[in-house]
Amino acid sequence: MHSRLIHEAQGQRSFAVILEEGDEAMAALRQFSRAHGISAAQVTAIGAFSSAKLAFWNVETKSYLERAFDEQTEVISLLGDIAVDQDEQPVPHLHAVLGRRDFSTVGGHFLAGMVRPTLEVIVTESPAHLRKVMDPEVGLALIKL
Repeated sequence: MHSRLIHEAQGQRSFAVILEEGDEAMAALRQFSRAHGISAAQVTAIGAFSSAKLAFWNVETKSYLERAFDEQTEVISLLGDIAVDQDEQPVPHLHAVLGRRDFSTVGGHFLAGMVRPTLEVIVTESPAHLRKVMDPEVGLALIKL
């Protein structure tokens, strides 16, 4: 993983974060966020994975249904945010749309992805802090403004 600050103005920073083959995307974004003190940001990315794990939130059971995709996919869209949790640690929350060899797509809550050959990520930090708070009704930690 390599990163570079590409813009800074009025309390807002933008970074290009380039992941390389063999990097695990979610772990790399957590590491990047901690290293740069990111507490509130938007994330967008494109690239490709050799394997990925997505999830779907089941409102009735308040749990995720997880599915692994052990195949080469194009990252058509990977987007979301970074916010701090109750322990003040930055947590990426991302959703992905992945393109398959047969031109079909799959999508959902992004859990993990092995980069192959690259993932090009733009992280745009906000000067305001986003904080996730557990919502017992929903069963998820949600951003509270």
